[in-house]
Amino acid sequence: MTFSVLLAAVSPTNGTVLPASTAASTSADVATGGFGILFWLLALLAGVALSVIIERLLYYHRVQIDSAQFLAGVRNVLKRDNVIEAISICDATPGPVSRLVKAAILSRDAGRERIQEAIEEVGWVEVPRLEANLALLATFAQIAPLVGLLGTLVGIGGTFRQLQTGPGFAAPAELFAGVWQALYTAGLGIAIAAVCYAAYNYLVARVNAVVLDMERASAEVVKMVTQTADPSGNKASGTP
Repeated sequence: MTFSVLLAAVSPTNGTVLPASTAASTSADVATGGFGILFWLLALLAGVALSVIIERLLYYHRVQIDSAQFLAGVRNVLKRDNVIEAISICDATPGPVSRLVKAAILSRDAGRERIQEAIEEVGWVEVPRLEANLALLATFAQIAPLVGLLGTLVGIGGTFRQLQTGPGFAAPAELFAGVWQALYTAGLGIAIAAVCYAAYNYLVARVNAVVLDMERASAEVVKMVTQTADPSGNKASGTP
């Protein structure tokens, strides 16, 4: 039996034409709920990916600050030997850079080595926060096309199963139900993968920008704190 015969066949083997209500019901099922479970799984993945993207964008917007201006304000306060006000500025400023500077200020009397250790400890905590849920986006970018391909195979397989178990003929609406499912799942899987991959690269770039600010701030704050702790320019007490 050729595919053209299947498309042309609109009646079972006894030659009776399918009722219009049956064809309309089949078309309605395809339009409302005939996409298959894998389509809705992809829709769930898309919703989770979108929520992760929005949450990460808001988080990076909140934590990324003008580090140069922030450090200049802290430096002016420390020059007046007002440590409490400098810590207050850090507490009022969101983001990992401010917490890094605060840790350095709190360790200012313990020597340069201890200041650097305090900065590293803050970095170990802050970097995983910056990278949170990014691996989830990368995973979605990899598995979404595979789930879409699986939906395509299931849709086409369902069409042939219906032909095998039926009288040997199928109405176009019945035949194309599985084809539409295959196309929708494949298209949605590719679209999710493309969006997740683009969003992942962009968010990684945002993370790298914040980490670069942290590295610059750490080098600056070590010099700033040690100089204010020892105005003569010598190394702070406790260093060799």
